Amino acid sequence: MEARIARLESDVAHLRSDVADIKTDVRALRDKVDGHAVRLDAKIDALGTRLDEKIDGLGARLDAKIDGLGAKLDANIDNLGTKLDAKFSSSLFWALGACGALAAAIFGTMARGFGWI
Repeated sequence: MEARIARLESDVAHLRSDVADIKTDVRALRDKVDGHAVRLDAKIDALGTRLDEKIDGLGARLDAKIDGLGAKLDANIDNLGTKLDAKFSSSLFWALGACGALAAAIFGTMARGFGWI
């Protein structure tokens, strides 16, 4: 029986030493992971800063392009307005001339039909 107890005590001692080794390895691994996490956090922060700068630069360039496009669009609309005004005024004169000619033809026909001429 004593041999069995001695063997059990020996096995328990080996288990304790194995558990102590595992604890040491886990602590070392945890310290290593913590170091990587700190470095990873620093890299993520740097990446966030770089992305913010790039997005701000892109936003400024986009704003400038939109403002330029708005100015060009305003100029084109103003130019189109003057062209339409010119075409409308010439079309108005043409329409008034055509209505006058039509009225003269109708009055001439009426005068001939009523015997006024």
